[in-house]
Amino acid sequence: MDTYEFGELLKELKIKLQNIEKIIKPNEAKEKLEEIQKMQEDPNLWQDTKKAAMLGKEKTKLNNLLSAYENAKSELVGTIELFELAMKENDTDTLEALFAESDNLNEVITTLEISMLLSGENDNKGAIVNIHPGAGGTESNDWASIVYRMYLRFCEREGYKVETLDFQEGDEAGIKDVSFIVRGDFAYGYFKAEHGVHRLVRISPFDSNARRHTSFCSVIVSPEIDDDIEIQVEEKDIRIDYYRASGAGGQHVNKTESAVRITHLPTNIVVQCQNDRSQHKNKATAMKMLKSRLYELELEKQNENKDTGAVGENSFGHQIRSYVLAPYQQVKDLRSNIAYSQVDSILDGDIKKLIEGVLIANK
Repeated sequence: MDTYEFGELLKELKIKLQNIEKIIKPNEAKEKLEEIQKMQEDPNLWQDTKKAAMLGKEKTKLNNLLSAYENAKSELVGTIELFELAMKENDTDTLEALFAESDNLNEVITTLEISMLLSGENDNKGAIVNIHPGAGGTESNDWASIVYRMYLRFCEREGYKVETLDFQEGDEAGIKDVSFIVRGDFAYGYFKAEHGVHRLVRISPFDSNARRHTSFCSVIVSPEIDDDIEIQVEEKDIRIDYYRASGAGGQHVNKTESAVRITHLPTNIVVQCQNDRSQHKNKATAMKMLKSRLYELELEKQNENKDTGAVGENSFGHQIRSYVLAPYQQVKDLRSNIAYSQVDSILDGDIKKLIEGVLIANK
């Protein structure tokens, strides 16, 4: 990097920070924090635990946002001043040190930018994720299991906790269906970018003639709604089926009809849960999954431009991302229009930058 390129980078980062400042409105945020502080000093507030908890969350969110903004602003202003001084005095050592730190400075501003993109009402909630293979039998079942592993590895990298709700193995390989909840900072904010159809092109390990195959799987993501969000589900609108759980789980789980499947007739949404030995607990979890899906559906109706719209048909022409392993290796997201060559690391869960590219493109 030379002085011109570094100067252009500083201009770009300065514009980004100015745009972020317009959204954060630091002075208004500080006034809001003072209001919350006064409300928390009222002893009567703590009689209403829900309101007290809500204010506490809002206070933490504002404090974190302001702290990140002030840190980014301090770093950028300090770098600009040092760069101008080094240029004036022709201090090549200082300039080289600044060039070496350019990636870190860019990362600080980008991280703040991403945090602004994850400031939605539901972004810091847990994410309920369902992966379902498209047509293609064993090929698609195997692809669904690869996507599932990719998400599990991503969750490990980010320190997210995962609770499997339903897992159905494929007849020969892979999985027929899997549902799980991801909990952690901005779990839904990140996973909402995965909502859609994922396409794989590869030389099939199940084809004795080593031909190239295309497989699909759909990923459906909805926020884990809080108990205080009221979603009405009429008994006449649902069908509940009980069946024996499949796979691991012990004799009780597999020999009794503890698994629960709920079909919402008006929308044809189907959810199922088999992770507990108790039929009642599985039913309660399945109802929570259904309400989350209905809540997300209602949000989509209110905002037709929402980036987590309908998944669409689980087939060619509807994918949000393509993973090509042959004849070349590339992962390309069709929303950010960015292509990545690190296919192995992406399939091993290194998808944070890929997701962030989608969030920025959607914004």
